[in-house]
Amino acid sequence: MIATIQYNSRKLQIDLSEPLDISIPIKASKSNVNAWNLNPPKIEPVKYKEWIANVNEGACVNSNNISFNPHAHGTHTECVGHITEKSYSINQNLKRFFFLAEVITVAPETLKGDKVISRKQLQFAIGNKKRDAIIIRTIPNTIEKLTKQYSNTNWPYLLPDAVELLVSKGVKHLLLDTPSIDKEKDECELLGHNAFWNTKGKLRLDSTITEFVFVPNLVEDGEYFLNLQIAPFENDASPSKPILYKIKE
Repeated sequence: MIATIQYNSRKLQIDLSEPLDISIPIKASKSNVNAWNLNPPKIEPVKYKEWIANVNEGACVNSNNISFNPHAHGTHTECVGHITEKSYSINQNLKRFFFLAEVITVAPETLKGDKVISRKQLQFAIGNKKRDAIIIRTIPNTIEKLTKQYSNTNWPYLLPDAVELLVSKGVKHLLLDTPSIDKEKDECELLGHNAFWNTKGKLRLDSTITEFVFVPNLVEDGEYFLNLQIAPFENDASPSKPILYKIKE
């Protein structure tokens, strides 16, 4: 099913029958992707006295309680409320859900024992392209990312000046396949988050960071139409389901 979409000054041809899901789902398993030293998610049937809300246990419905942390247990989208004293909700601040996006693949560089993504790398990959969203796939890119236990692994992260480059280019939505755009243990400086949301100036309230995506190797680098779907949580972050569509012009 081909849809013609007027986006700014361009007419885009989108094949809605070919969605490319780059989210990692949440499941009740020790193999669920994880970070920040948290226990795995729990999905358990409601229990009331002797009654269990599970059809296999004799109930007429299945009804589960779900316990998880959006920042630790899968693909999630967060707003500036993640790092501010004042409460900001992703549900109140993300009001548009379709964006022109660029997928780029980056091999993190080594800097003082860390794996980092530099300004130079992003400038080379993006060039002069104008995009609402940038989706960063790090390599190596294996299916291990779907189950990896990231706690205490010192994952790759973005250097602050790399984030500042994205802001200067007008990027409103940053998506990355690690648990955080910042270093795992940085004494709570959160340099990348602060730079992206401009916490020393006018807050970029309509800008988001999505972490823990997984971009399969079959998805080529280049331009896509992004549908950034969230659950309506009144919270700084929500589980999310970013979907890419190829653009046929």
